[in-house]
Amino acid sequence: MATKTLFDKIWDSHVVTQVEGGPDVLYIDRHLVHEVTSPVAFLGLENRGLKVYRPQNTIATPDHNVPTIDQHLTIQEDLSRHQVDMLTKNCEKHGIQLCGLNHPWHGIVHVIGPELGITQPGRTIVCGDSHTSTHGAFGAVAFGIGTSEVEMVLASQCILQPKPKKMRITVDGQLKKGVTAKDIALYIISQITTSGGTGHFIEYAGTAITSLSMEGRMTLCNMSIESGARGGLIAPDETTFEYIKGREYAPKGEEWDKALAYWKSLPTDENAVFDTEFHFDAADIEPMITYGTNPGMGTGVTKAIPTGEELSGSDLLTFQKSLEYMGYHPGDKMLGKPIDFVFVGSCTNGRIEDLRAFAAFVKGKKKAPSVTAWIVPGSKQVERAAREEGLVEILTEAGFKFRQPGCSACLAMNDDKIPEGKYAVSTSNRNFEGRQGPGARTLLASPLTAAAAAITGVVTDPRELMDA
Repeated sequence: MATKTLFDKIWDSHVVTQVEGGPDVLYIDRHLVHEVTSPVAFLGLENRGLKVYRPQNTIATPDHNVPTIDQHLTIQEDLSRHQVDMLTKNCEKHGIQLCGLNHPWHGIVHVIGPELGITQPGRTIVCGDSHTSTHGAFGAVAFGIGTSEVEMVLASQCILQPKPKKMRITVDGQLKKGVTAKDIALYIISQITTSGGTGHFIEYAGTAITSLSMEGRMTLCNMSIESGARGGLIAPDETTFEYIKGREYAPKGEEWDKALAYWKSLPTDENAVFDTEFHFDAADIEPMITYGTNPGMGTGVTKAIPTGEELSGSDLLTFQKSLEYMGYHPGDKMLGKPIDFVFVGSCTNGRIEDLRAFAAFVKGKKKAPSVTAWIVPGSKQVERAAREEGLVEILTEAGFKFRQPGCSACLAMNDDKIPEGKYAVSTSNRNFEGRQGPGARTLLASPLTAAAAAITGVVTDPRELMDA
């Protein structure tokens, strides 16, 4: 019998039919919906006189456009309010579960899926959002789709997709102190570049990966898309099963036993072949920070910005343009660079574990007066846990403001924008020009590195404060 990868096992078992010389018709187990990419898709259904084919397999939440303060009030911005209202109306019309504003399950779509136990091994999961790859942490094939494809899945519970190639990235060894899943992600992208994963689905493997918590695995898989990959996934194991057990939509009783038996059959077979392989040593990774305008332009926090001497042509022009935008120079040291804002949150690092790490780091310290900081939980459940665990008190004492759930300053689609020319150390996933607001300058980092910068007001190696 042919050996198969984890990805092959899931993909092949979901192919309804193959278009000769074309894509596969892939069955989708769960469809996640938010307010930005769904209105036009629902309108398309209406124009064709169609209903949502399997509404029970769809769950919706508004996240990109929602304010993170005063969520009990009417949304002020017209487009945002309209999109959120349309999502509410469309879900009511089609019988779709909606975790709307102020609902106890409300939150960022890629945070609530795992929290509720909707995200499970062996499933195909899509959403009109590129960071759907987050759900691959559970051993699921999860990827972002466009608005026309959202309509396709609503109408048929299927999608036309060419099968991607397979890549395995193995990270072995023990992570050093102060190094997190976010640092692994930024390190990998700095090594393979933002186009290194193009055309592939990545499987992450190795002892450094299996040692990560589920929340760390979600952070890593979330960033897969930033290497150009279609998605990323990690084989399910005891850590996965323990996380899912008992959650709202998790299997119960006999169904749990059946699901567990299937999940345990999913990991990649020995001798299964990948199209591309990379191997990294965990010992080579230190806390990372980006200096440019794509997630691949990152370096260890103690290191310098490259000189660019090895670059030529368009690569050199991109490098020069990026540094010009950031106000940095080739060879500059990152340590000591002044910062203005800190943003902790997003579908990358807005989970309770991220807030615990940040709060533990700043406990007993004070935020630098020059820094504006936004601490934004990824969901209502995260918000509640942070209050119950006393994290909000710790943050408040240290001078931080705790907000309400939403995508917030990750993408400047709401009120939380970084002003022009200001530097933000952000735990989100993208640092493109204007991503956090017109003219904003973004430095991607882990919650620990963000905490160190928030305390000192400059780019700081978090290990220095940990030692202190």
